[in-house]
Amino acid sequence: MNIEGKLIEKFETQNVTESFKKREFVVEYADNPQYPEFLKFELIQNNCQQLDSFNVGDKINVNFNLKGRKWTNQKGETNYFNSLQAWRLEKTGSPEPSAPSMDTPPPPSTEDSWMDQSSAADDDLPF
Repeated sequence: MNIEGKLIEKFETQNVTESFKKREFVVEYADNPQYPEFLKFELIQNNCQQLDSFNVGDKINVNFNLKGRKWTNQKGETNYFNSLQAWRLEKTGSPEPSAPSMDTPPPPSTEDSWMDQSSAADDDLPF
């Protein structure tokens, strides 16, 4: 699965156990811009470092797996948990257009001023 959205927040990597680490981040997903969704994803293990090259506000594409777990507590009650486990992040959107350099000639004029000049000179013609 994948979605495209804006990176809203990123958290530091957490060492859950000696051999397991995770890093969470939040993406604003605006399928309906009137009602944006704020989705919290997690990266695990070696994938945690992927988030380092992104800044809050970046538009990103998140490839993820939807995970569901069943857990029974000490009282025998069963609970269910869902998580969005990201495995690849990519920047999206085109970069801002750069300003034209000084070496670039200006675009041709769309004004018809040349017609005004020639028509004034044409007034002197005998025909």
